[in-house]
Amino acid sequence: MMKKNILSVALNFIAIFQTLPPPITTAAAVSKGRYFTILSIDGGGVRGIIPATILAFLESKLQEVDGPNARIADYFDVVAGTSTGGIITAMLTAPDADNRPIFAASEIPTFYLEQSPRIFPEFRRNNFVLSLANFFGGPKYDGKYLRGLTRKILGNLTIKETLTNVVIPAFDIKRLQPIIFTTSDAKSDVSKNAQLSDVCISTSAAPTFLPPHYFETMNAQGEIRSYDLIDGGVAANNPTLMAITHVTKEIFKGNSHLVDMEPMDSKKMVVLSLGTGIPQNEGKYNAAKASRWGSLGWVYDNGETPLLDVFIDGSSDMVDIHVSTLFQSIHNEKNYLRIQEDSLTGESSSLDIATTENLERLAEIGNDLLNKPVSRVNLETGGYEAVHGEGTNEEALTRFARLISEERKFRALSH
Repeated sequence: MMKKNILSVALNFIAIFQTLPPPITTAAAVSKGRYFTILSIDGGGVRGIIPATILAFLESKLQEVDGPNARIADYFDVVAGTSTGGIITAMLTAPDADNRPIFAASEIPTFYLEQSPRIFPEFRRNNFVLSLANFFGGPKYDGKYLRGLTRKILGNLTIKETLTNVVIPAFDIKRLQPIIFTTSDAKSDVSKNAQLSDVCISTSAAPTFLPPHYFETMNAQGEIRSYDLIDGGVAANNPTLMAITHVTKEIFKGNSHLVDMEPMDSKKMVVLSLGTGIPQNEGKYNAAKASRWGSLGWVYDNGETPLLDVFIDGSSDMVDIHVSTLFQSIHNEKNYLRIQEDSLTGESSSLDIATTENLERLAEIGNDLLNKPVSRVNLETGGYEAVHGEGTNEEALTRFARLISEERKFRALSH
């Protein structure tokens, strides 16, 4: 019943936009581009190595078409990322001294393999005294290594300097509201032009795992704006809908390269949404076990964080249902490719187990996903089902690479 109500609301929302009269179309407007291209990357701690592996494959396909210097940031109008996905977003879009991305996608899986054990050291996870201290107060990890590493890589770069538009959410626990950092907002409001390192530290500050992050910016009048931020995953672990909404906002502001595009017009959007995996259907928890939990049990249970898991996985799936409804309602589902592993078990479903064995297993899961059939959420059951006739994720990504490469060339010829 709940899912039917949600779908009804989503369909009504879409119907409202579809009844709006289309803007006047001009040849000049159409010539600037045919699609808005969007990349979205979920949060998920060390499981970020799964979408990183998929992005490395996509970039390799782009390089086959356009040469070895092709990079992900060259092809997407918007890159959105939450938590670990926000860090990947910064790595793909932050410029180096030559104004090219500081990381190729192929380098990011290795980054996870090398740096994750230092961000989530095993001794802090398995030490009884530290675990007891974490239970009564303080995060499991102090975050010092992550903060130092992020500042070393990103330096003084600010969010307005990204090579393409980015959307990275966090959550302000003082204001009790989401804070969405975007390139376009940073260019128009200096108080929103935070350092990329601060944005990355904030969006990945998962409650109980890493400490909240405080920083300040200054507006044009010299007034201080303060931020008290935690992981964006508590609001939008899957930032796909947030990215689509951002595109709609830019259309309303007149900043679209497709001025003939209607709000929420999925026919003019090409969206790649990458998950970080969720536990298999039988899951980590059950009603019998949860019925014995009090307030602390919901927050912490035998090393797990049930309430955080529910928020993160539930919100990610809900976004997928909404976006799938948007695209399927006008039979344009092929423009939305969601790649998600829905059968993680054991240590692979953890956010912070950063042993070499688990990280290599997660990278293998990412590679195995390429060979699995394209799947799409069933709007009635909420589960993923293989789609007949659309091949594997590898084949879909190869087609996707050709499409966004052709779009980039089309725009270049239109100038």
